[in-house]
Amino acid sequence: MKSKSRGVFMVVLLAAVMVWVVPALAQDKPADNMQILLQKVRADKKLLVAENMQLTEAEAKAFWPVYDQYQDDLLALRTRTVKLIKDYVDAYGKMTNDTAKKLLDEYVTIQTLGPKLLQDYLPKFRKTLPEIKVARYYQIENKIQAAVMYELATQIPLVETAK
Repeated sequence: MKSKSRGVFMVVLLAAVMVWVVPALAQDKPADNMQILLQKVRADKKLLVAENMQLTEAEAKAFWPVYDQYQDDLLALRTRTVKLIKDYVDAYGKMTNDTAKKLLDEYVTIQTLGPKLLQDYLPKFRKTLPEIKVARYYQIENKIQAAVMYELATQIPLVETAK
């Protein structure tokens, strides 16, 4: 139970950090500070995954390079999400139909790329781990994603419509 509560705490902590990172990325901050922060978030996530995967030494040797590659691709997708949020913030209060369409199209594109990325990496993870551990890893990623998306949803206001 101790490990389970620590895992839940880490997911909530990671989600809270991500909620802080997204608005910070949307602002004009020095790139080196943001890079340090992103490395910290990434390291914390890796620690969370490591604590919950229970990998053997041989599994870890095969798993971590694929994990790191996946995280790089996931970061590219998250960078698009951050840009989308920044664009939304910039347009908030003066939203036009054209801007709303552009933002919505980008949102739908991002939403379709996430599952595609999971699907593309599934055979790679299957080559490194037994099926049960691949399923466990995908559950961990899903829980982290759900926590982050929930926190973002609570922070981002609905688009204003004409009154």
